[in-house]
Amino acid sequence: MATVTIWQDGQKHTLSFTGRKLLQTLLAESGLSLDHPCGGRGVCGKCAVRLEGEVSPPNKAEQKAGTRLSCQAELWGDAQVWLPDTQVNEIELSGTAMNPGDQGQSGIGAAIDIGTTTLALKLYDLSTGEAVASAAAMNPQRAIAADVMGRIGAALNGQAQQLQEQIQQALTQLLQQACAKAGIRMEDLKKLVVAGNTTMLYLLVGRNPECLSHAPFEADHLFDVEDTLFGVPTYYPPCMNAFVGADITCAVVASGMCNQRDTALLCDIGTNGEIALWKEGRLYVTSTAAGPAFEGAGISCGCGSVPGAIDRVWVENGTIAAHTLGKQPAVGVCGSGLIDAVAAFLETEDIDETGAAELDELPLRDGVRLLPKDIRAVQLAKAAIAAGIQTLLQMANVPESEIRQLYIAGGFGSHLNVQSASAIGLIPASLASRVRIIGNGSLSGAAEMLLHSAQQAGGRALAKESQHVNLGGNPKFNENYMEQILF
Repeated sequence: MATVTIWQDGQKHTLSFTGRKLLQTLLAESGLSLDHPCGGRGVCGKCAVRLEGEVSPPNKAEQKAGTRLSCQAELWGDAQVWLPDTQVNEIELSGTAMNPGDQGQSGIGAAIDIGTTTLALKLYDLSTGEAVASAAAMNPQRAIAADVMGRIGAALNGQAQQLQEQIQQALTQLLQQACAKAGIRMEDLKKLVVAGNTTMLYLLVGRNPECLSHAPFEADHLFDVEDTLFGVPTYYPPCMNAFVGADITCAVVASGMCNQRDTALLCDIGTNGEIALWKEGRLYVTSTAAGPAFEGAGISCGCGSVPGAIDRVWVENGTIAAHTLGKQPAVGVCGSGLIDAVAAFLETEDIDETGAAELDELPLRDGVRLLPKDIRAVQLAKAAIAAGIQTLLQMANVPESEIRQLYIAGGFGSHLNVQSASAIGLIPASLASRVRIIGNGSLSGAAEMLLHSAQQAGGRALAKESQHVNLGGNPKFNENYMEQILF
């Protein structure tokens, strides 16, 4: 039996193992935190570690990265590992204010949003609608894969139980934290409403996601069910299809867009961009895979919204200026800063509309810089979102000029500089003045359903009647995508 000593956040962890062990597997089994955004393929370089002892020699992926990677390195005997210190991200909890709950309700309930990257919840007084406590954390499933397809693959390859245990343990801890703040026990909770994309809900309840892994990508279960979780009565709102989940159903409810006559658009911009269009009593929805660039993954200096992350970039007297979270030395650039940076480099003409740059590096500050491949990643991600919007409008025969409100939901969107997003073509320039940021729409919509049974019925009706526009193999989408590659 061999021993590995792992150092993180100034703490020492000693683990034993037999045989040869992939470091990523050992870390996941021990519950230690390290992201693997590319799903363990060795291409993103985000799981870099310092490693000494009886270990495998660097393979081709590690040689290319210039560092040891936990998803590639094997432990062959006694070893020592130094992991990057953990940092708490700023997780979006803002949303719309709640009205008093249904008459006759009492006690405390919880609204929960299970995001691919983050977890957020709020406790509410069921009679008054007052938020009494909140808690948030990173989704621990990131240690296995950054995106839904990576997690589906992992579940089908024997890690389904581990994924379920990870999310349930994380939610238990968050609920306990929030209940402690509210001065109650977790056993005192009256009910829960749990929203998330379709895959996240499958993994939470332990449902086999095989149907989500291949064409025609049709979910065999769309929730809208009452159940129990942790012994508490729980409602799972309806998903619209395999890749437009309950999180978007809730965001649409929270926006109130379907209570108006005017044509409106809602976008949740992230790794999987989800878009909803309301026109004349009909709800059209679609989703497009933008990739993890907006989360900082796959970007050479990318990071989450951690202290020291560059979150804002602008041009001042002809030169690049940047702000960091916590006003600390820059450690990387997060999603909002990345969009700003590309817009700024377009303004200074360091890159042109094709994304070409004359320089090999585009410096921001404190050694943080963007590379040509980073600009390309932003082009591909923004083209997917922009083409998704354009195609949905075309399929519904809606001109941009008819859109009276563009709702932006989600953590990334909450910190988005609308002018920068418009400048790079992420959102249509004509809609920049009509943007309304609604924060964590999924969490707000879950809270609405927690407090008001009519909102559950409303979400059910919207999901049932929604019309999904499939972008896969859609010639209009492919044509729009190629056009939208340009800035």
